[in-house]
Amino acid sequence: MASFRHYLELHFIVFVWGFTAILGKLISIPAVELVFLRTLIAAAALAIIIKFTGKSYRIGRKPIIKIIGVGMMIAAHWMLFFASARVSSVSICLAGMATSSLWTAILEPLFFRKKIKPHEIGLALLIFFGLYLIFQFEFDHALGILMGVGSAMLGAAFSIINSRLTRTYSPINITCYEMVGACLGTALFMPFYLLFLSPDNTLLLVLTAMDWVYLFTLALVCTVYPFTGSVRLMQRIPIFNMNLSINLEPVYGIVFAYFIFGESEHMSTGFYLGALIILFSVFIHPFLDRRYESRQLQTTLPNGIGGVGHE
Repeated sequence: MASFRHYLELHFIVFVWGFTAILGKLISIPAVELVFLRTLIAAAALAIIIKFTGKSYRIGRKPIIKIIGVGMMIAAHWMLFFASARVSSVSICLAGMATSSLWTAILEPLFFRKKIKPHEIGLALLIFFGLYLIFQFEFDHALGILMGVGSAMLGAAFSIINSRLTRTYSPINITCYEMVGACLGTALFMPFYLLFLSPDNTLLLVLTAMDWVYLFTLALVCTVYPFTGSVRLMQRIPIFNMNLSINLEPVYGIVFAYFIFGESEHMSTGFYLGALIILFSVFIHPFLDRRYESRQLQTTLPNGIGGVGHE
């Protein structure tokens, strides 16, 4: 059962994640190299924590393979995330990420064979209308918004899978093996990246002193603690509620980006209107969901029970 303390910790984690896209843009290396180094550092740090806290690495071969597979999905999520911020802006990237609750609402019924709720279809259409406004007024950033939306979809998918994994395995073990999987997935992607996507067919791994500061902040402060903490909180907080709170990340990130990057993050009125529609759709969902569940309960109760005038 989730308490106020659990939601307070989740909100702090989302606040920390608000800096992620900004740090990704500040670090001078491309997205693929950035994800590889981020996950390598995070996996090493988590392995050290497991060692010095006396916990076991052993959770079984099949679960490790499954969790590493989820980690590869996380790698794709982060590569799209950072690439979106690079090819467009932090604000565009985070606007795309604001669709994560939409993807959760769509994917969770598919993963667990549940019925899709009618009001969620309506909200999905409203969110796509918000994205249409962003596309219409910020068409030059179409690739960035598509990458952001794709990243949100992958993020929703691995969050749904993690919500089941936390019922069986330790959050720190899950996070460690997922970071290993993300690092491995990025490494396996590199040959394709070098052949078709890298500008000079080379890896750019030369970092400045400030790059290393930003990178370790990203890997440790914005990855190890918040990622492990969010996986642990999935044991207490429903996954849709988690992703609903995580949608505050774009709000924090866009505000932080404006103060850090200034005019380069300034968008058209259409962008802000579209982003506002997306966020409105996200935050109105729990109220509509509560109303829907109440109506479903009324229809399943025997005639007269709970109704007006029952004696």
